[in-house]
Amino acid sequence: MPLASKVSNIIRKASRILAGIFPVYAMACFAALLAFFASPAILHAAPQSAPAKNSAAQPRFAISFDSKLSPTPLDGRVFVVIATKDDPEPRTQILEIEVNSQQVFGADVDALAPGQNAIISDDALGYPTANFRDLPAGDYWVQGVFNKYTTFHRSDGHTVKLPMDEGEGQHWDSKPGNFYSVPEKVHIDPAAANASVIQIHLTKIVPPIEPAKDTEWVKHIKIQSEALTKFWGRPMYLGAIVVLPEGWASHPNAHYPLLLDHGHFPHDFTGFRTTPPDPGMTGYQLDRAQSQYKFYQDWTTGKLPRMLLLLVQHANPYYDDSYAVDSANVGPYGEAINRELIPAIEKQFRGIGQGWARAVYGGSTGGWETLATQIFYPDDFNGAWGACPDPVDFHAYQTVNVYDDANAYWTIGPFGRIAQSEMRTPPGIILATTEGTNRWELVLGTHGRSGEQWDIWQAVFSPAGADGYPAEIWNQRTGVINKEVAAYWREHFDLTAIMQRDWKTLGPKLQGKLHVMVGTADTFFLDGAVHLMQHALDATTAPHSDATFDYGVDQPHCYTGPPGSTTREGGLTFTQRVLRESESHMLKTAPPGADTTSWRY
Repeated sequence: MPLASKVSNIIRKASRILAGIFPVYAMACFAALLAFFASPAILHAAPQSAPAKNSAAQPRFAISFDSKLSPTPLDGRVFVVIATKDDPEPRTQILEIEVNSQQVFGADVDALAPGQNAIISDDALGYPTANFRDLPAGDYWVQGVFNKYTTFHRSDGHTVKLPMDEGEGQHWDSKPGNFYSVPEKVHIDPAAANASVIQIHLTKIVPPIEPAKDTEWVKHIKIQSEALTKFWGRPMYLGAIVVLPEGWASHPNAHYPLLLDHGHFPHDFTGFRTTPPDPGMTGYQLDRAQSQYKFYQDWTTGKLPRMLLLLVQHANPYYDDSYAVDSANVGPYGEAINRELIPAIEKQFRGIGQGWARAVYGGSTGGWETLATQIFYPDDFNGAWGACPDPVDFHAYQTVNVYDDANAYWTIGPFGRIAQSEMRTPPGIILATTEGTNRWELVLGTHGRSGEQWDIWQAVFSPAGADGYPAEIWNQRTGVINKEVAAYWREHFDLTAIMQRDWKTLGPKLQGKLHVMVGTADTFFLDGAVHLMQHALDATTAPHSDATFDYGVDQPHCYTGPPGSTTREGGLTFTQRVLRESESHMLKTAPPGADTTSWRY
């Protein structure tokens, strides 16, 4: 089967299992078993991401914008995208899977004035090809993009320049307000010593995104967070999408439990559709439409437990969501979500507002957030269903052991080295490497500003560096791991290590609340860390953990549990299953005198 078809099948399978939760890039760890091969002499040698030529750098591209786009100088990062085709636009063809991606180079700019050229030279780091001089000569479609940065004066005393989210969920190629050029076909010959500089004029602006509209069932809320505003030194907001239960308007005296759905940035609620599938739909499109319509029918006729379903919009200057915890670099999002947003939603929409009547679920990024939320706020939630979670044990940070490995990119022996894998198909075909995806992110943004997966993990888990940007867990060019930063990660965000350390107080509060699911062929190797968490919890005493673990044999990313199993009802979506399981647990554990009836009319 062609590689593109295999990749398509992975995405299709994952989408069928958990529509709406996007792949987040995390993996299991086998490199610890091979760490003894590390050779310091080879370990510190620059990998293929470093330029290989010694000749003097030459300017190759000049990028400018007109005063009609902005009359004032701007900070940010400029890109030149080089593509073999112009449909879709080259800026949308930069992909994590190296063999499917077109080429991109980038450069930081400070106070770039209208009409002034930003220069990208032939020694600029690139992706997938690291060095401009290694590109084959030929005719290509070329497009320029300017990702604008905002200056933040944070409360910790640091001043940083970062790409503010503009409602798109942190995508440099589609961020409203960013500039870009019309693709042009040009001839490029890297070997030509006296080649003319290619001039690129940015003439277009990405338009604003139309806000989602309220319906009878779905409401959109936005609040200014005091905690985040104080941290970032400018007004910062949280959004919420609230799905109201059947009978909410006609039962004004009822109060409802809350089910928190954690995951990537949601523009709107896509969990159901109010009309039957359209004629002519086939395949996955038909399957999804049928599932959405069935969910709508069950939700609006009282066949599902009546709860407030809450999706949080917490895109930030580093990523499309915050990981829902308090972080030295991203800010106090745990406080903002759990102490500001959720109480405000429960007050406005008649939530019960007590820990026994809240549950949380999600997959991938949302899976990690789900478990972290329950662990960091054990009294505030009464059940967590975390599917295919991002690394819950940093011994298995994808295929990297940040504690014991010396290098994140390579398993290194006395004469050879093997690249660490980052993405796979269920049969085990490698689609991306850790070095390659880190270089992709470094080209998209220095100082952790790519808006992508490795950078947000580092931003969330690391302390702030001396320059105000996240302290690097490893050198992004060489892969050499910083053990001091790794120790900080263990103390603050390694979920397994935190439960082991604090089990005496945490254990009793987590009984009956932790449920973890993952495929044994997870696309991003996430199953390894889940196994380590289970081994740790299986060894607990006083109390012995009753956390449940479900492994889908040979299943890829976004596995949430087999619909036909003895513990789940066939045909139900992840959301439907969690609604029923969380309601059952709430009713069993509700304190004396709790309201268990007003919402069960």
